[in-house]
Amino acid sequence: MMLLLVASRGRLVVAEELLIPPTVDEFSLNIEEGSEDSISTSPEKKSASSELLQSAPKDSSSLKPPWSKGSFTITPYGSLWANMVYATQRTNPGEFTFWVFSEDDQPEDAFSMDARRTRLGADITGPRLDLFGGADTAAKIEIDFLGEFVTENRPNARLRHGYWEAHNEDYRLVIGQTWDVISPLHPGTLNFSVGWNGGNIGFRRAQFRLERFVPLDEDWELTLQGSANQDVVADFPTDPSIRRESANWPVMEGRAAVSYSPCPKDPPLLAVGVSGHVGKVGFDFNQVGPPPLSLPPTDNVRLPTWSVNLDARLETENWIVQGEFFHGANLSSFLGGIGQGVCPCLRVPIHSTGGWLETVFHWTPDWESHLGAGIDDPKNDDSLLGRTYNRFIFGNLIWKATEHLHTGFELTFWKTLYHDTRVGLINPALLTPDAPGRAVTGEWMVRYDF
Repeated sequence: MMLLLVASRGRLVVAEELLIPPTVDEFSLNIEEGSEDSISTSPEKKSASSELLQSAPKDSSSLKPPWSKGSFTITPYGSLWANMVYATQRTNPGEFTFWVFSEDDQPEDAFSMDARRTRLGADITGPRLDLFGGADTAAKIEIDFLGEFVTENRPNARLRHGYWEAHNEDYRLVIGQTWDVISPLHPGTLNFSVGWNGGNIGFRRAQFRLERFVPLDEDWELTLQGSANQDVVADFPTDPSIRRESANWPVMEGRAAVSYSPCPKDPPLLAVGVSGHVGKVGFDFNQVGPPPLSLPPTDNVRLPTWSVNLDARLETENWIVQGEFFHGANLSSFLGGIGQGVCPCLRVPIHSTGGWLETVFHWTPDWESHLGAGIDDPKNDDSLLGRTYNRFIFGNLIWKATEHLHTGFELTFWKTLYHDTRVGLINPALLTPDAPGRAVTGEWMVRYDF
């Protein structure tokens, strides 16, 4: 089982949110978004790190695809997934947690039930191409139900993955929407947001990706990955005075990783990667900014976004240790900086540093636990107000009741700090809450995969 975007003799091992099934060719990995995939050549990213969290049976590659047309085969899959969450203080957004509201703003406790993380998808295989000396082709489309909604029981669908790929033992080409190249791991938390805005960065976006797999010797392999990506602008989505704009060039991502695997057909026992991205985001500030600076309207503002990241994973027979570190600026679209990329008062990128670490224990073939923690620590001087620190510590117990039915319980301790440096400079009625937020969340999850 593997949670890294590393390759093993042409089989790209990937990790995702807690529970996504592998593509038709991706059966070399085991288990993300607690929560969001094992592939021989698919770019999914998984959230948990074990078979108990994998959303497809181990022998699914041997199942006859239910649909075929000429040289194409289509294999549908899905997960019926529900959870219950109790929080001692209200969190954002509630059904899962990015951060805790300030106790001056939302001090009450909360309970929620949700089934919108249910997923439906299809893996497609197609004819071989005369590309890279001969390559197999495949595609994936996957949705969940966390799109916009009027009420929680009337959700809209959301595209998670939609891409085509061509691959062989040496190369892989991917075109479409899937996981970022950078920071490919996820902690195995049951929380659907898998530590995002709490130390775990990287999400999904449209991209053109090329990968190269280079054997170093019989046991070691080098993986090189690069992608040109859609410039996603995440800040100020509801502010009518600010127009968000993509830059005139894509966001570029890259990663290099080495992996050790004594058996080429098995996932690596050790993998270490270094990754990063660089790009720009754009804004038209059409009105005077917030006080006290009250910056004038400005058109065509371009602000950099970048990161430098480290990921590592070590696996033994009964336990796994894995984690990531990041440092960068303007990371809101990558779910860093506690969801803050640009300060509205200063109009500058917010720098942030953080990461996460977890240990996985396999008690028996049907029981496992994940213990871990994460921190996202934005630079206070880059903002006049907002969130300045976010930390979570979690532990869970997961039971694989059957090959398709999984359930688990988790406790997580959250702490979010705030500041507003404008005290004494503006009308007190305009100040934002700056008291910390602290919450303990208890979550029970049930997931049925087919």
